[in-house]
Amino acid sequence: MCGIVGVVSNAPVNQLIYDSLLLLQHRGQDAAGIVTQRERKFFMHKAKGMVKDVFRTRDMRSLPGNCGLGQVRYPTAGNAFSEEEAQPFYVNAPYGIVLVHNGNLTNAHALKAELYTTDHRHINTESDSEVLLNVLAHELDKTTRGATLQVQDVFDAVRNVHRRVRGSYAVIALIAGHGVLAFRDPYGIRPLCMGRNKDSVMLASESVVLEGTAHQFERDIAPGEAVFIDLQGNVTGQQCAETPTLNPCIFEFVYLARPDSSMDGISVYQARLNLGAALAKRVVSTVSPDQIDVVIPIPESSRPSATQLAHLLGLPYREGFVKNRYVGRTFIMPGQAVRQKSVRQKLNVIGSEFKGRNVLLVDDSIVRGTTSKEIVQMARDAGANKVYMASAAPPVRFPNVYGIDMPTADELVAHGRTVDEIRQLIGCDELIYQDVEAMKLAIGSLNPAISGFDASCFDGVYVTGDITAADIDRLNNSRGGDEDENSQDNSRLALPNHSEG
Repeated sequence: MCGIVGVVSNAPVNQLIYDSLLLLQHRGQDAAGIVTQRERKFFMHKAKGMVKDVFRTRDMRSLPGNCGLGQVRYPTAGNAFSEEEAQPFYVNAPYGIVLVHNGNLTNAHALKAELYTTDHRHINTESDSEVLLNVLAHELDKTTRGATLQVQDVFDAVRNVHRRVRGSYAVIALIAGHGVLAFRDPYGIRPLCMGRNKDSVMLASESVVLEGTAHQFERDIAPGEAVFIDLQGNVTGQQCAETPTLNPCIFEFVYLARPDSSMDGISVYQARLNLGAALAKRVVSTVSPDQIDVVIPIPESSRPSATQLAHLLGLPYREGFVKNRYVGRTFIMPGQAVRQKSVRQKLNVIGSEFKGRNVLLVDDSIVRGTTSKEIVQMARDAGANKVYMASAAPPVRFPNVYGIDMPTADELVAHGRTVDEIRQLIGCDELIYQDVEAMKLAIGSLNPAISGFDASCFDGVYVTGDITAADIDRLNNSRGGDEDENSQDNSRLALPNHSEG
């Protein structure tokens, strides 16, 4: 998962893109990059690290121009330790193109071979985003054949990209001297939206970026659609996929997105409230509410679900954990021992909320179980009488191949285990999971126009319909950045393939 933004304005955009990346920091903390354009020349700065650490005053001064792109990276393809694989990516022909990408190409290996042997293009990294950029550049070159670029040429090129590329992708590209292109995969798996104010038109992964930078949300980019914004801010859109359907990633609503965002017509906050309501029904079928003294969320994305659950069951809601905001997410901490230490550094218990009580802990999801086990033990150490745990998401039993960092199947605590076996591993007295269909209904009811969801990590159904066991094995084997056996042993999220978003 990554966060991307693109802007065409009548004023300098460097500060605007920087501010946008800060609003997207939750989507990627490994690297950040910005590219701007002035008089057909690109100016780029990118490096590993958080946004505030990557960009200094001197860097911002070196990014002139009234249009540009930005990205925050959480690596899911390529080499997680390589600064060369930070985005944006650049290719000089045709025209000069820079690109940022959120998603994961499931046929990147085959495309890379085609680019070498048929398209005669060179790929210099292990990143699938560089592959995607070169496919786009090749198709744009074919449609224009050296002629002056027309908007329809851009849409025809995207149409051919859709025919060749498989997987998930939300893309923003800047074509030197012409404008900004954005497009989304035909299933709409990864999010992308557009808004504007009197000075600029903006594209971003989440609506919170638009609102946080004084832009008015206009609409989501449709699955398969391409949008072109010329340098004067004129917007043209065209459907470029043959049979598009809207199947957004359901994990965006469960965990990834900020609660103050809206995606594909659904408020993320309301989606999490609905998950809490659905989870409440599961809880009462397992544990009588009179056996629960207090409901405590595991910060932070589980709070809306926990609040709604407590309200519907008539139980006290309390904050039992205080989060240290200056410790990074545990899912990017290398090594299990480091992760366990990180949980204690990241969360501290308020002992009075646990001592002598039967507590129901609510989390958004349980992936490996390492963090959950540590948190249950922290509750017991604080004096809890009984510790029940509820997950607002169903058991994560399958790898994700569309750009969310889920581990291989064997690393998933729910893979091949019953709920009671998982409960014993985590160490809680009762374990309650959300139901898959209830989850889909709780979120899908907020927008009937949605065809379905990519819920593959929960139900094993890959919406693109072209994923085999061999594909998953190959993608697992290509996981980047594993310099040693613990280098990417992530506790919360870890992907079977390594894409740029």
